[in-house]
Amino acid sequence: MNVCVYGLWHLGSVTAACLASAGHQVTGTDADPEIVAHLAGGVPPLFEPGLAALVEEGLAAGRLRFTADVASAVAGAEVVWVTCDTPVDEQDRANVEAVVQGATSLLPHLSDGALVLVSSQVPVGTTARLERAFEAIAAGRQVGFACSPENLRLGHAIAAFTNPDRVVVGTRSEKDRAVVAELLRPFTERVEWMTVESAEMTKHALNAFLAMSVSFINEVASLCEQVGADASEVRRGLQTDARIGPRAYLSPGAAFAGGTLARDVTFLSQLGARHGLPTHLLSAVKASNDAHGGWARRRLSESLGGLAAKTIAVWGLTYKPGTDTLRRSSAIELCRWLVGQGARVQAHDPSIQRLPPDVSDACHLAGDPFEAVTGADALVVATPWPDYRRIETSALAGLMSGNLVLDAGGYLAATLGRDGRLQYVRVGQPVT
Repeated sequence: MNVCVYGLWHLGSVTAACLASAGHQVTGTDADPEIVAHLAGGVPPLFEPGLAALVEEGLAAGRLRFTADVASAVAGAEVVWVTCDTPVDEQDRANVEAVVQGATSLLPHLSDGALVLVSSQVPVGTTARLERAFEAIAAGRQVGFACSPENLRLGHAIAAFTNPDRVVVGTRSEKDRAVVAELLRPFTERVEWMTVESAEMTKHALNAFLAMSVSFINEVASLCEQVGADASEVRRGLQTDARIGPRAYLSPGAAFAGGTLARDVTFLSQLGARHGLPTHLLSAVKASNDAHGGWARRRLSESLGGLAAKTIAVWGLTYKPGTDTLRRSSAIELCRWLVGQGARVQAHDPSIQRLPPDVSDACHLAGDPFEAVTGADALVVATPWPDYRRIETSALAGLMSGNLVLDAGGYLAATLGRDGRLQYVRVGQPVT
């Protein structure tokens, strides 16, 4: 099929590359000509394992091209896939209008019979807004609109796209359903078909449920710390109950960050307010998560008796492992807070070569994990990179000035957690 992908940040660049790898003829375009130019040269806008190679493969095969000329990219496309990133501010409020305006700019260039497929993370009702905008300028053209909510995971995006558990798709007609089925056939036939509004709402509900699960288990874990219970054992008790199951999102650890989950919680809370419906549970999720976000700060302060002139090592800085994005990273937020408390920060991350300007002067970016912990009073395992599991940790205690290790999710419990010289602390472990 002839496909145009509009919006080339993480979702869009992965979508374009994967579609081309499956044999579709793909043109990627974006409002930012710099992103387009880099992709045309085989360089994705951010690190995602396997993405650069997939882009280069598509370019070399002639199935993938990128252009800043939106009109030419859209013209003639059977499917125009809207994959714009939805910006989120520090209060988890999404700039939806930026996405709507970008998508609306495509409408005059759509070919008769085209299908617009929306995957950007936008509120329920957005696809209908685009439909109304098109009707005003249709000039006799017939264009379909559908929604397939974004379903990628940073660090595992290619596998999530090419071999999904299932794909949620909302359509208006059998004709549009047949087009999307053909588009997705190289990847999966496990499609949950529904109305457009149900598909939009499913994404909100899914992320809100995951956010609620994270907040729930972290609140339980905080209580476990105080009463002598072990949250990892409590989790096992929950997940072995058939009504909950082993894949439930119930691992005690860090607060969720990055804006993705919080964005949909906010969407639903705003939707409730607009319709005069109380959303007590949803409204409490963000407050609970924000409070748990202070876990490492609280434990550091309590254990070290203040942080002024202390040296804190931080392993992992990115939002998640498998990416190089620092946007809304809780690890960077922790570094900023530590500097504000008068601490010296020595950080390491396998994918980061340069710190953000506002922390680069006060934080030292170490060349390897051992340099980061040398002379440190405490170590915080902030981002669970697999690299840290491969480290020979026997020399770690001898390099540190102190012995405190905070590992919220217990990621290195099998290594650092077994070293009796270290005071290893994870979320939900009884306070001693």
